[in-house]
Amino acid sequence: MIHLDQTIPAMPVKDAAAAVAFYRDRLSFDVLHHDGGFAVMRRDEAVVHLWEASDESWRGRESSEWPVRSGAESFIAGTASCRIRVEGVDELYVELRQNDVLHPVSKDGVKDTEFGTREFAALDLDGNLLSYFRWS
Repeated sequence: MIHLDQTIPAMPVKDAAAAVAFYRDRLSFDVLHHDGGFAVMRRDEAVVHLWEASDESWRGRESSEWPVRSGAESFIAGTASCRIRVEGVDELYVELRQNDVLHPVSKDGVKDTEFGTREFAALDLDGNLLSYFRWS
């Protein structure tokens, strides 16, 4: 029998050390592991991996050397998103509003969606999107 369990988003960041500090200090995640350009962060049961996308070698390539494909190009940082199911989404909104991490679409509060969630969005240091939700 096959059973899929937890998914763990991997968020590309420009500077892993700065992102670790942001997730720890502004999003209240604990640091489980941080080694150079990779980190594992956890808050309660939510786990997020941070990986440094800092390869700038693509900038000096000739057009004949395309496509770019190291997998860690700097332009990837800030292009990811994840959704985190939360108990107490309204209380978390208040906490993260005070930490000034809300996405502009969530400045007016937590919203009920047409598809059965109550949610809001935040941005990390690089612009990766974290959507926090609960099923209604």
